[in-house]
Order: sequence, then C-alpha cells, then structure tokens
Amino acid sequence: MQIIDIGINLMNKSFNFDREEIVENAKNAGVTPIIITGSSLISSKLSANYASKYPQMIYSTAGIHPHDAKTCNDSTMGELEKLANKDCVVAIGECGLDYNRDFSPRDIQRKVFKDQIALAISLKMPLFLHERDAFLDFYSILKSNRPNISNLVVHCFTGNEKELNSYIDLGCYIGVTGWICDERRGVHLRNLVKKIPLGKLMIETDGPYLIPRDLKDKPKDGRNEPKFLPHILKTIAKCIDMDAEKLARLTRENTFKFFNLK
Repeated sequence: MQIIDIGINLMNKSFNFDREEIVENAKNAGVTPIIITGSSLISSKLSANYASKYPQMIYSTAGIHPHDAKTCNDSTMGELEKLANKDCVVAIGECGLDYNRDFSPRDIQRKVFKDQIALAISLKMPLFLHERDAFLDFYSILKSNRPNISNLVVHCFTGNEKELNSYIDLGCYIGVTGWICDERRGVHLRNLVKKIPLGKLMIETDGPYLIPRDLKDKPKDGRNEPKFLPHILKTIAKCIDMDAEKLARLTRENTFKFFNLK
C-alpha cells in the first residue's frame, strides 16, 4: 500500500536533527512521495531546496501562511514566483486566513491571500489553503476568483457541514488529517468525511502537529510524521466503510492528478 502525505512541515525545527530518518521512515511505511509545506518565504525556500535533492520522492509548496502575512513586502510575491518555477514546487500555499490567533492584521491577511491567489492564477498552479475561524471572508474571496483558479485544496479540514458543502460546491479538494482520530474534537469529522466526494479526498499528517490521539505507542516527543499516515488512512476507511487498500489507491490517484505529479 502506497499513500501520499500532502502536508508535512518537514522543515520545522523539531526535525532538524533527524530529517533524513523521517524521510526514510516514510518510505518504509509506504508513504511516498511526500509534499513539504511552505508556510513562509524562508520555509518555502528551505522546502524547495530540500525537495530538489529527492526528485519524484519529495515535492514542496511555496507560500505565506496568514500568520506570516505581516512579514511580506513588495518583493515577496516575486520571490515566491521564482520558487514556483522549480520542478519540485507543485502548489502555491500554504495560504489563506486565520482569525483564530490574528498573528497578522486581518486586512494584511486578506491582501496577501489575494496576492497569492493572483500568483497561482498567473502560473496556472493549484492552491494549498488554510482557513481557521475566517470562513465567510475566506469563502467570499475564493468564490470571486474561482473561475480562474486551476485547482484548490482546503488543507486540514476541521469545519462544519455547511462549510464542507460550500467548499465542495466550489470544486475544492479536501485534506483530512489525524484530527479525525481525536475522540474529543474529531467526532463530527468522522461523519462529515462520508460527504466528501471520493474523487476530492486527500490525506495528510500536518506533522509535526496533530499526531493521532488514538495512536498506540506514541513517540515521547509527540511529533507527528508521515509514517503515521497509514493509521489515519485506516481510520478514514473505517468511517466511510471502504477497504483501506482501495482508499489508498483512490487518494493516491487524486493526489497525482491534483498536483500533476510525474
């Protein structure tokens, strides 16, 4: 069984001392290729440089997370465009809106989000999206630009049924994480995952975050990593009453199609 992790923050400092081992663990667990998330200009550069060393095994995205929107200047989009021209970079993002913590002013978040949408449109690249407690503005911006966007995935979906239906109506792909393994916060997602069209479902760890809560023998450091993705896949398969091998093939096909992987 081979599956793809569409979102791993591999350049996070928690992986600084064993990054190669994390990649090898993923490969041994049948999780290949993996896609490193770029969430700032610095992390996007690091991600692209690292991914370029592993052709067809590791890819990356290039983008500015809403938390980092305040760091952008007049040259940021140009720098992202340069990164996006690399063969290993397969999407613009992680980008979007986050009104939960407001680490960047909301007007700046919206501007930087719109700038990245425009960049993705000009490059005909898909968008890797983040939204938290900002659905109305997020959806409005996406809807107004949707006719020109080639493809888009709402990464780490944890929202409600109304939000899911709205994303589906826009033709969004949906990324599901180990949140679905959390018996406290993820119960609603176990029902909602049944409503995601099978052709629009993708899976991810969002490591080192969101380690599956029901995972046996959790690592002492609490880090999530791609080798735990099969556990997430099996949980989703159980929720939608599908054979895990079949779901693995389906999500892999969806991911290759979405990111135009070779």
